[in-house]
Amino acid sequence: MVEVGYRYRFFGKDAENAARVLGIYAHMDHNFLTASIPTFRLHVHVRRLVSAGYKVGVVKQTETAAIKAHGSNKLGPFCRGLSALYTKATLEAAEDLGGGEEGCSTCNNYFVCVVEKVVRNVGSGVDVRIGIVGVEISTGDVVYGEFDDNFMRAGLEAMIINLSPAELLIGKQLSKQTEKLLLAYAGPATNVRVEHASQDCFSDGGALAEVISLYEDMNKTKSANGYQLEATEENTQANNCSAIEGIMAMPDLAIQALALTIRHLKQFGFERILCLGASFRSLSSNVEMTLSSNALQQLEVLKSNSDGSESGSLFQCMNNTLTTFGSRLLRHWVTHPLSDRNMIYARLDAVSEIIESMGSGKASQNYDLYEEDSDIIIVQPDIHHILSSVLIPLGRSPDIQRGIARIFHQTATASEFIAVVQAILAAGKRLQQLQIEEVDKNKNTQMRTVRSVLLRKLISTASSSSVIGTAANFLSSLNNEAAGRRDLENLFIISDGKFPEVAAARTKVQLANEKLDKLIGLYRKQLRTYNLEFLNVSGATHLIELPLDVKVPSNWMKVNSTKKTIRYHPPEVSNTLDQLLLANEELSVVCRAAWDSFLKTFIGHYSKFQAAVQALAALDCLYALAMLSRDKNYVRPVFVSDEEPVQILITSGRHPVMENILQENFVPNDSNLHAEGQYCQIVTGPNMGGKSCYIRQVALIAIMAQVGSFVPASSAKLHVMDAIYTRMGASDCIQQGKSTFLEELSEVSHILHHCTSRSLVIIDELGRGTSTHDGIAIAYATLHYLLKHKRCLALFVTHYPKIVEIKNEFPGSVGAYHVSYLTSRSKPDIDLISSQKMDSTDYDDVTYLYKLIPGVAERSFGFKVAQLAQLPVSCIKRAIAMAARLEVEVCNRKKYKLLQNCSRETLPSNKAGKAEKVVSIFSDSMQADRIENLEKLENAYKDLFSRLNLALLGDVGKSFHILKHAQNLAHELMKIDKCSFGHGGIRGRFKTVYRKWKCKDHLKFVDMCRWERMNVRYGYRVRGLFMLPDVNMISKLNSQI
Repeated sequence: MVEVGYRYRFFGKDAENAARVLGIYAHMDHNFLTASIPTFRLHVHVRRLVSAGYKVGVVKQTETAAIKAHGSNKLGPFCRGLSALYTKATLEAAEDLGGGEEGCSTCNNYFVCVVEKVVRNVGSGVDVRIGIVGVEISTGDVVYGEFDDNFMRAGLEAMIINLSPAELLIGKQLSKQTEKLLLAYAGPATNVRVEHASQDCFSDGGALAEVISLYEDMNKTKSANGYQLEATEENTQANNCSAIEGIMAMPDLAIQALALTIRHLKQFGFERILCLGASFRSLSSNVEMTLSSNALQQLEVLKSNSDGSESGSLFQCMNNTLTTFGSRLLRHWVTHPLSDRNMIYARLDAVSEIIESMGSGKASQNYDLYEEDSDIIIVQPDIHHILSSVLIPLGRSPDIQRGIARIFHQTATASEFIAVVQAILAAGKRLQQLQIEEVDKNKNTQMRTVRSVLLRKLISTASSSSVIGTAANFLSSLNNEAAGRRDLENLFIISDGKFPEVAAARTKVQLANEKLDKLIGLYRKQLRTYNLEFLNVSGATHLIELPLDVKVPSNWMKVNSTKKTIRYHPPEVSNTLDQLLLANEELSVVCRAAWDSFLKTFIGHYSKFQAAVQALAALDCLYALAMLSRDKNYVRPVFVSDEEPVQILITSGRHPVMENILQENFVPNDSNLHAEGQYCQIVTGPNMGGKSCYIRQVALIAIMAQVGSFVPASSAKLHVMDAIYTRMGASDCIQQGKSTFLEELSEVSHILHHCTSRSLVIIDELGRGTSTHDGIAIAYATLHYLLKHKRCLALFVTHYPKIVEIKNEFPGSVGAYHVSYLTSRSKPDIDLISSQKMDSTDYDDVTYLYKLIPGVAERSFGFKVAQLAQLPVSCIKRAIAMAARLEVEVCNRKKYKLLQNCSRETLPSNKAGKAEKVVSIFSDSMQADRIENLEKLENAYKDLFSRLNLALLGDVGKSFHILKHAQNLAHELMKIDKCSFGHGGIRGRFKTVYRKWKCKDHLKFVDMCRWERMNVRYGYRVRGLFMLPDVNMISKLNSQI
């Protein structure tokens, strides 16, 4: 947009885009499509265009009328130039537009540069090596990293989700998979800007040379301006060497990404932020827990999966911070939990001490006492009151973290500078009330008002005397009232030789005004009008107003008139006014230059101010965690030493987010995982029974504990985890060419390649995206691999009962659990369903208890969910009937195979053919109609007793084999009777068969076979036809059934 008069105008394609986004009118003007906005609405429209993903440039006039009149460009048009560039990542740090209320967001606006190099390592699955640099220009945070990634780009996806960049700079020659993922993230709905840059010029050390040249230029600028007031030359050289050594230690691809970032930011003038080595941090750290991209998404750490907002996320649940910069730091804490026990305990100790100062006794539980020293007297201050008095005003003040960054970028206004520095100064002075350590010289004792080492360090940094003194010195040079009026000319307080250029310019203005005051005295004498005064009308100043009849010199210039008066400018006044106007313009230029120079002096102190703000942000986070623990009745977790076995022991654990929703109705659950005991839980249960909620709560409690927060439980004893990996839910990614099942297995592959014995792995319903047999096989094999090769703590949720059999291979290491429920119905009757006698909406009447108990759930109650989803009744009834038939068929198929095996094992070869006929009759009876089943089953009984009769007539050897087969067949007929025909079926059929059976010597038969009495229970059942001595075969048969 170009400044033209009192409006900013768009031309051509820009006008078309602006009209669409801003809702303004675009029209043709001299063959150009144009649109315009008023100048005073610039900040509003620029923000809207930037939010839509556009890069906005503003062209303004670079000279005023007064300077133009006295310069070489008297007759030419006003000079214009590009005054500012705005994008989503640079807007908050930009001049004129940043730092407003709209910019005080808890989210970061990272600018991220990605480069890669192809690396073929088939054995490890590594496909490429990726370098990445992310810069938060408005806060000064710089992150970098280099890592190997697989075909699915799981590592890159985790970094992108973690940083949530507002802009992407992509090095050219990226692989298709990498580019697909980045472009999918920067889709049309996100309005994330994507730019491409070539990195060919940075080969053979060109990237490192680009970075080092920036540091050299920065040092030259420092020396030329001389604004490192307190730093000696030796310290400056030491800092520069340290920064360059840090750059040299960075990985090669990270340096290439840094060089591309520097080149990109130079067009905005923000490249200086990359020269502050203290702001650099690595993406990966040995003291931070690894949270995969799936874990961040599926555990809803930052955003809810329902609507993509922070509401319903773990971060929103824990975020009780009072400042925006504290909220951003807490976001980093939540996504980067600590993996160092000492650092975790340092945070827990600080939170405990704050809670104690609030008057809660729970904080003292499990508190690590400091070393006892008779010379140290512990004095408990009111930490809670002082911290609240510091943080509440900071929450009402501007975002001081972004404020000091804008000061560093020299884009801050005078009022913003004063507000930020005053806020830091006031916070430091209040924190000095917490006298951390005092030495009593008379009694030779040391009083310690704060026990926590971390709290003492943070308070000392935020209330540093150096920071307070420097802040007071800065404020003493500025006029607060002039800053509020945006009066740059009167902003500086000139004393002790400060700002000599401003003093000289002010002198010129003052001399011009004095000359005008003297002229009015001369004109009074000349015109003999002693009450004559200068008059200002309609923007014209220093006018002399006289009646129409008064004669004036001919060289007086008439400016305007009324019916009774004429207003003049004498030539001396005109000349002096020109001098005054030029002096004021020169004063404005000098004051602008002095302000820029004043801001440059801040750069030398930026590091300590940044450290103070970081300390205040950390105090805000610790205070927020203390408030959370007190309000929610959380308990302090205990971490075992690193030498002890990995374990998670939680009593009455609660889901932190769901507890906020359900309040007292939430059902807590215990968790017990131990590396030397049961380190895997297989969880089954009905749909919507609370399985996923349980496994999520275990992971979230572990995250909260390693963040340094108290946790929602009665007690928690944990080992420090190095990572949490999850595989939950079902989704696809069509843009990247990944089906639901491929996405599912890719997540599992990432887990199997990266998890360790100190990781927590959560897998929910693996194998749903393919056939049942394939799904069970893959789920079983995956769990087997985790148990055998990784031995990590695992929570495995499944609807496949077959998976539970893995307990037999790992006795004592795997436990089967299910979420409990109550139901009032038995299995459905097929005839009852088909005859429309059953109301299917009443089927599966189940009450969820949400309590985790040992055992395996018998059913999943999927039809209850179908009913809740309001599927048509006829659809549910048909599904119930189909499920019952399939269940019977599967049961019969298993028993048919079992009978075949028994017949082959128990009969000699010459009798096997006849036995197969009996099995065939029995098999047919289980697959036909109910009436036909009855007749065929009767025939099967006939064959059974016929063989018994044959055993009586044959020799002993043959009779033994025939009777052994008859025993097994009788057991099977007894067991399938209830399964296939319901209760009481055998009673009538046995009588019918017995009557038709022509056996004259049945008493002898009964005596020989040692019949036991018939037991009446659900109708007559044969409890045991024969008592043959082959007990091993019988027990084997029973175990298979």
